[in-house]
Amino acid sequence: MTTVIHDEPGTADPVNAPPGPRKAGRLRGRRRFWPLMVPLLALLLVFFVYPTVTMLLRSFTQFRPPQLGGLDNFIWFFETDANVTILVRTLTTALLCTAVALLLAFPFAYTMTLVSPTVRTLLTAAVLISMFAGILLRNFAWIVLLQKNGLINEVLGFLGLPRQSFLGSTTAVVIGMTHVLFPYMVLPLYTVLRGIDRRLVLAAESLGASPFKAFWQVYVPLSVPGVFAGSVLVFVLGLGFFITPALLGSPQQAMVSQLMILQFDRVAAFGRAGAIAVILLVITLLVVGIVRVATSRSRGYETS
Repeated sequence: MTTVIHDEPGTADPVNAPPGPRKAGRLRGRRRFWPLMVPLLALLLVFFVYPTVTMLLRSFTQFRPPQLGGLDNFIWFFETDANVTILVRTLTTALLCTAVALLLAFPFAYTMTLVSPTVRTLLTAAVLISMFAGILLRNFAWIVLLQKNGLINEVLGFLGLPRQSFLGSTTAVVIGMTHVLFPYMVLPLYTVLRGIDRRLVLAAESLGASPFKAFWQVYVPLSVPGVFAGSVLVFVLGLGFFITPALLGSPQQAMVSQLMILQFDRVAAFGRAGAIAVILLVITLLVVGIVRVATSRSRGYETS
């Protein structure tokens, strides 16, 4: 015996019911934007996905004697002491740039949250205008300033201090890279700092904390997401610098990007260069993953 259940008047089958007007409109909107996404997807495929896949394939398929196949390009990199030294120097230089940029950018971004809108606009314009200047122009300006008879050494001589040989040293490279990367630290920091409620610091002071203690234990922890965002930007970008180390540094202070250019241009060892790029890519992904985990933990108070 079969029982037939009839729908009551005014009810609809929730499974086979047509989508509501709001959902149908959302679906039509997505279909309307697909043609606009095609050029972007094509651009990403041509200029990002294809070069990345080619780099990965060549690192495992193209070799120079005595390398034969498999992971030989990676083994070559880590078995060569000079390559490991250059990698460590690159990581150290990027960390130094990150630390110096953070020390300079935090007071600058904090000042931007205190001043009037007019002064804030001028400070923001100063940061953005520095980004418009070419990297070559800024590096040549630092060459003029840091040379033996440059302005900085003239000031040191006027103060009775010995002149320094800045050019060709890691110090000059860090100065030049920090100048270029400074805006990438300031802007994320300012975005986070301007959203912090200052009444929290005043509340801590009203409970007996000194201004320094209230700032350090209340304001600074709230700025951690901006610190992480700016730091990972500066560090990752610092790993791939080529022009600044080439102009302000020396062959004895070479970085990974210069080693890659050497393998590409002079040796034509595309597999080795691809292996170096893969190593940098893995380091970058590790840094981003660690920062993501640290940021999620620092925001644990929001969900508690």
